[in-house]
Amino acid sequence: MRLNFIIPLVIIVLLGLMGSVFVVREGQVGLVLNLGRIARTDIGPGLHFKIPLIESARVFDRRFNANAFSPERSLTSERKDVSVDFVAIGFIDDATAYFRATGGIEADANTRLEPIIKNSLRNEINARTLTELVSGNRAELIEKQLPAINEATKSLGIRIVDIRLKQIDLPTDSEVIGQVYDRMRAERRQVASRLRAEGEEQARAIRGQADREQTVLVAEAERDAQKLRGEGDAEATRIYGEAANRDPAFYAFQRSLEAYRKSFEKGDAVIVLERDDPFLQYMRSDR
Repeated sequence: MRLNFIIPLVIIVLLGLMGSVFVVREGQVGLVLNLGRIARTDIGPGLHFKIPLIESARVFDRRFNANAFSPERSLTSERKDVSVDFVAIGFIDDATAYFRATGGIEADANTRLEPIIKNSLRNEINARTLTELVSGNRAELIEKQLPAINEATKSLGIRIVDIRLKQIDLPTDSEVIGQVYDRMRAERRQVASRLRAEGEEQARAIRGQADREQTVLVAEAERDAQKLRGEGDAEATRIYGEAANRDPAFYAFQRSLEAYRKSFEKGDAVIVLERDDPFLQYMRSDR
């Protein structure tokens, strides 16, 4: 009988403890409702307590969230139709305002957030030409609109930190498409010209270095050749001198033969001399 009374009591106590504890994780924020009214808000990470059956807890994710919306069609300042696809990056800045405005339902928050951002972007697009929108500074466009957007989203408890334009679809009859392609081609040609100029500069440097090395090598080779020729001529002169000293007659005969060879080496030379000229002494036969 006693056991039958204790078990239900323990169960009731456990259920009461489970209903009085809630956890807020890192990157989240919580608030406590007392009979449907906000009693405590901006509750940080950790283990927290509430009154069972009377109080309830709601926990929301405060981390950055990328909200993708449907593309928005707008008109530029020259009445050109464009379709802008974008993503809004934001987070819950005020949990109380977020709960009151949306009931904590993310889909409802996105539904109310979408027209705020689209209207702001539409106004900026309407004030720009198609060329400025396509080739201009998109970061500057977004930065200019963020203060007004955050002022409007303050009632939602959401803060937008960035808007990324994913794609801008241009009308097919627009001249901007051709201008964009022309600009891309001009940029590629500029890069190609710069690379060619750098290559030609390197080629000139390599050729100049090669020419300098060639000049040095030729000069050194010529110097060595002249040195060797000088040494050879000196050695030949020394040998001829020794030969002349040992046998002057043979030396005179050898020199005459060399003179004959050089004079008639082409085979068509004609030399007119007197009959008794000493140059012909070895070509006459004694009888």
